[in-house]
Amino acid sequence: MVDVLADPALYSFIGGTPPTLAELRTRYTRLVAGSPDDRQQWLNWIIRRRPDGRAVGTVQATVTDDGTRAEIAWVVGTAFQGQGYATAAAAALVGWLDGRGVRTIVAHVHPDHTASAAVAQRAGLRPTDRFDDGERLWVRAADVPS
Repeated sequence: MVDVLADPALYSFIGGTPPTLAELRTRYTRLVAGSPDDRQQWLNWIIRRRPDGRAVGTVQATVTDDGTRAEIAWVVGTAFQGQGYATAAAAALVGWLDGRGVRTIVAHVHPDHTASAAVAQRAGLRPTDRFDDGERLWVRAADVPS
């Protein structure tokens, strides 16, 4: 994952800088341990391409509200963008969460990040008029009032 997340351009919209191996080990150790808040569950996967299993990115969800709400995110390394990995992973995650009774699914997308907005749309989310920390909130269409 260090190589997948190494390109500084990857952080143009999400902020931050490429993590070192030590930083990733610390982050992944914390994620595997789970949330310190027993009212939320952290779910994290590495996106792998077929057939070789090479890591291309991550997808994650933070589930709250007794399992009825999730905030999701995806990151795909720049070398693997535009190949459908984020769309496939985000759509699979939304379907997986839906199958477990999660009713509200939210993603935060920078308003200028058209590729991520397209991923959100293809995963069944739609934009709202709400913003959080400069990012537009996208919500699964069934949960957005008409």
